[in-house]
Amino acid sequence: MRQPNQDPYSDEAIRGRAQIVWNRILDAGGSVDTVRILAITKALDPSAAVGAIAAGLFDLGESYVQEFAAKAPTVASSSRGEQARWHFVGGLQRNKINMLPPVELIHSIGSQKLATAVGSRREGQAVLVQVNIGMEAQKGGCHPDDTAALVDHCIDAGLDVQGLMGVARQAADDDTTEQFESLVRLADDLHLPVRSMGMSADLDLAVMAGSTMVRIGTALFGPRPPR
Repeated sequence: MRQPNQDPYSDEAIRGRAQIVWNRILDAGGSVDTVRILAITKALDPSAAVGAIAAGLFDLGESYVQEFAAKAPTVASSSRGEQARWHFVGGLQRNKINMLPPVELIHSIGSQKLATAVGSRREGQAVLVQVNIGMEAQKGGCHPDDTAALVDHCIDAGLDVQGLMGVARQAADDDTTEQFESLVRLADDLHLPVRSMGMSADLDLAVMAGSTMVRIGTALFGPRPPR
């Protein structure tokens, strides 16, 4: 049986890993005032979310609607569960919008159809427009050239657009930096404050480029179990 001090989801274990992440953020020029850590708890036991909250990480990210819907009440019933600030970071299917629990922010609005569907069911929902900065066919998000039009459509659909989100393709550091900087330029042009970019492997480059929110899973919780 795993001993308490060996629990990878204990607040002590997560707090220690979070400090390493914060050190990377600080070394990259960020600070607790300019960058938020979004702890990605998708595909993990609810105890991971509870441990993150206990470790002071209140922003939690989920990607699978049905799993999230089952997990949220369990986390809420914990002693600190009411402090959770849930985010949805995965691809959202229009037929599952009604199943999605309340969230602080939907990160993955990548098309006008999805924006219209979310707006019709959740007027005023805070969202990020997802931009395909890596130009990968298998990735979600709008073409960079379509970003402004999609932001306008989201606003017309009754959504509160707070910023942009992007996932960089794997590349050399200079190329990755350029992808992140392209998202920052778009956000600057559109006067949007939130730039959600950077994950466990590339958060340093993202913060140097101007990220205000990094999505961290493996660096906080270790490898994910197979689905």
